[in-house]
Amino acid sequence: MSSLLIRGGTILTMNDAGTIVQGDVSVRDGRIEAVGAVDPASHDTVIDASGCLVLPGFVQTHIHLCQTLFRGYADDLPLIDWLRQRIWPMEAAHTPASLRASARLAACELLTTGTTTVLTMETVHDTDVVFETIGETGLRAVIGKCMMDADAAVPARLLEPTRASIDESLALSRRWDGAANGRLRAAFAPRFAVSCSQDLLEEVGTLSARHGTLVHTHASEQRAEIAIVEARTGRRNIQYFADLGLASERLCVAHCVWVDQPEQEILAAHHVKVLHCPSSNLKLGSGLAPVAELRARGVSVSLGSDGAACNNRLDMFEEMRLAAVLQAVRLKPGALRARDVVWMATREGARALGLEADIGSLEPGKRADVIVVDLDRPHLTPGPDPYSTLVYAARGTDVRATIVDGEVLVRDARPVRLDPAAIAAQAREEARHLAIRAGL
Repeated sequence: MSSLLIRGGTILTMNDAGTIVQGDVSVRDGRIEAVGAVDPASHDTVIDASGCLVLPGFVQTHIHLCQTLFRGYADDLPLIDWLRQRIWPMEAAHTPASLRASARLAACELLTTGTTTVLTMETVHDTDVVFETIGETGLRAVIGKCMMDADAAVPARLLEPTRASIDESLALSRRWDGAANGRLRAAFAPRFAVSCSQDLLEEVGTLSARHGTLVHTHASEQRAEIAIVEARTGRRNIQYFADLGLASERLCVAHCVWVDQPEQEILAAHHVKVLHCPSSNLKLGSGLAPVAELRARGVSVSLGSDGAACNNRLDMFEEMRLAAVLQAVRLKPGALRARDVVWMATREGARALGLEADIGSLEPGKRADVIVVDLDRPHLTPGPDPYSTLVYAARGTDVRATIVDGEVLVRDARPVRLDPAAIAAQAREEARHLAIRAGL
């Protein structure tokens, strides 16, 4: 068995008691063996974490790896125009080579800034490439092929027959769910009610219940989107999902910026997971989500950066900071405390993905997904409260080490498996050709 010791750090365990330990994290064969004082002589590898915070890796619950190459190509547009004029044409123009470059670029950025797990919605085609690529990077991921079967504004390559969309999603699950020692899982990913037929959404709900598969979608991001759904169905998004049998503990819904009180009650009653993306909501002009109210109702709210086309960074530290300060603006300072936000970035993310038994906290028996944050920086000093330091002061470049399944993937702030310069060069080349194919 391989063994790793993360030695001498301030450990935010993120366990139920919120225990903070000054000491070590011992890892054997990919799992946490002990937290506290540990004999270093019995370990193959030692990471010195003195002067550092040690905590669970961040779990981003809404992202689009395929959109990382779109960074800078889709700015300053409202949601529907953003999709129709930029995002859908570029997704349709993806090739296996450009998808691989996009996923590798995203993984490099995510790992170096402390994210160890993602829930991602890809484009309609060639999703095998994303599974394969992410498996190679070491990142933990739940991946879904985007499903769209009912929108005349969608490019032809993205509009699928209903049965074909469902069959390919099932086939991807058979091929990849549980791969890479369990690091890869498959999800259903119907884009949103605007571009999915009732038949598709109903079948996804049925299959999700039968197989226990997560459903990853968008809803109530902007008023224009809600108006389209209401005109078509006579219902608001969340009520529509509930009527179709989609609302369950397996449903993960990104955004929920404009959910009214009856919809919030549905989310709570059905244990639906909300995926909050504050940077994206600001940049697209969507609005400020009622995060504090949702959490007060017992709704699980986790965090994601969304895609690089609408953020344009994949840094969880930025999402944490914005999540907290935006609720202060909406309600009052302290409406969403720093400790709550770190919980959302770790435990709630794990809960949303059904992985809380394996990740999200540093406890014996759990998978060793760990990050080390260097506190020896002027902007992190004096740092009396570690949660405040992480949320209000730290940034992605402060991550010194990232470990997934006990493997050190980032050491001394440099990726181990990945070559950032080569990845960036390839991404620039593929993005240039992609934009030409998309007619941009």
